[in-house]
Amino acid sequence: MNAHMTCDERFIALAQEFDYDIYGENTAGGHYAPLIRHHDELYISGLVPRMNGIIHYPGRVGLELDMADAQAAASISAMRGLALIVDAIGSLDKIKSLIRVTVYVKSTADFVDLSEVANGASDVFRHVLGDAGKHTRTTVGVYQLPKNAAIEVDMIVALRPSAL
Repeated sequence: MNAHMTCDERFIALAQEFDYDIYGENTAGGHYAPLIRHHDELYISGLVPRMNGIIHYPGRVGLELDMADAQAAASISAMRGLALIVDAIGSLDKIKSLIRVTVYVKSTADFVDLSEVANGASDVFRHVLGDAGKHTRTTVGVYQLPKNAAIEVDMIVALRPSAL
């Protein structure tokens, strides 16, 4: 991580490095909000690894997808969450702390490396946000996720007082 770059610059550089379309659609697929701001916190709904209307890495981890695929899917979901934040408040540099991340992994019954899958999202947050990207995390193995996605990530973010 380049300490001289802003969070926004690291975010854009990472998106370009992995060819992620971070400016694609980030709208809700139902009757809910993708992001809600409550005082100095942002609550981000679960995001699957969708770019340009296409779910990337569909399937079940441990069957159709391996660890590398699952981590890549988690990183796309994390990047989508960061893109929502930019849309909502204008800059990732306004983040005080990434408080909470939950990563849902659609996996086989015998797949036990859920935390390693979630590292795909956590690594993005730490790379882009630096110390503000430290977070608590829960990773849950599930039977099914929307649109056959392998991963879904949600998060809670605290903003700096100057961002209020």
